[in-house]
This record gives sequence, structure tokens and C-alpha cells, in this order.
Amino acid sequence: MGRTSRAWIELMNRLGYPRYGVHGGDIGAGVSGLVAGLDPEHVLGVHVVTDPMTAANVATFLPGMADGLDADDPIDKLVLERMDAFRREGSGYLAIQNSRPQTIGYGLTDSPLLQLAWIAEKFEQWTDLPIDRDQLLTTVSLYWFAGSGATAAHTLYEQSHSMEWGADPIAPQGFAIFGADETVRRVVPAPADAHWTEFERGLHFPAMESPADLARDLQSCFDPLR
Repeated sequence: MGRTSRAWIELMNRLGYPRYGVHGGDIGAGVSGLVAGLDPEHVLGVHVVTDPMTAANVATFLPGMADGLDADDPIDKLVLERMDAFRREGSGYLAIQNSRPQTIGYGLTDSPLLQLAWIAEKFEQWTDLPIDRDQLLTTVSLYWFAGSGATAAHTLYEQSHSMEWGADPIAPQGFAIFGADETVRRVVPAPADAHWTEFERGLHFPAMESPADLARDLQSCFDPLR
């Protein structure tokens, strides 16, 4: 993620932006935090999106997120149950890409059916609102025609073996929680003064599932920082 973050910083510098905000979800959230930590003079704020399942999933491998959980607390217990379910049943894609990216890469660049199944499964599992079929097929086609399934797998491998996580961002932080429940605040290390918005619907892909809500929250988070 360090190389990706530095590439974004260099891009914004070459485009001539003296100040800018960063936004992302999942790995993009980690990249956004790194960009803010590496380029504090220019990043005016960080905005990330997550959902209860993603927060629990990330807590299974990101050190510190689950340290304060108490199995006797009903909310914490729900987080721990989700973490256990992810380890047992939901993390197969991550295990193979983190350890054998070239193996799955051959299949993803050889078979359009495998590329479709690899992405469509997560669209089905990680969304709450209806998915437009043409948008799904467009997303899969971008991977297939560009032959980028293998490189995407290697990105996860490189991330899991990276020792560079950068400094914590000092810029103001914003969080948009989709499909929100009480569990997210238990594991997401948000500063007390962070912008925090909760949405009832949507999950892992809010830019696709609920773009209007996401756009409004981005405006609400960044407008006071301009």
C-alpha cells in the first residue's frame, strides 16, 4: 500500500493540487490513511466508508482492532461471532490471494466464467441494495479485457506481506457507516471528534449501492475543511 499511496501523492502533486481530501473503502481506506500520513502538508481530510461485516472482517487481521472486545458483552459478542464466521467461511478468497496469487491469477486470466464468479459472489454477499446487472457485467469486463485479475490478486499478496503502514493521519477524519449497527464503533478506531454518519441501508459498495447518500456525506465531511 505504501507504493500505491506514494503514487497517489505524486499524481496529486503533478496535477497541481496544493490541498486535497482522500476517500476510500476497504483497501482504499487503508491507502487513504497512508496518503494522509505521508503527505500531511497537503491532505485536508480523510473520509472512509465501511459496514458492520467489513469492520468485523478487518478486525480478524488488523492488529489492535479487537483487543478491547469482551465476549460477555452482547454487542462485542456479535462482533466476535462475525469475526469467527469470516475466518471459517468467508476468508477463502483472501487466503489464496494472500498466499498463492499466481495460482488463482492463471484462472482469472484464462476463464471469463471464473472472473465473473470471483466478483459476482462478493457482489451478492457484500451488498444490501439491488445491483444493476449491466454495472456488474461492466465491472467484470474491465477485469477480463484488461487481464488484470492476476495483478489484482498480487496487490492483496503484496499488501499482506508489507511491513510499511505509515504514520497515523493527523488530518480530520470522517466515517460513513452503511447498514450501520452498534458494533462498528466497538472496532473502528475513530477519533472522538471525527465526522460520523450512519446509514440504514447499503453495505460494502456504497458508491454503487447508494451513490447519492455517499456524495452528500462527502460534501458534509469536506465542506467545513475547505
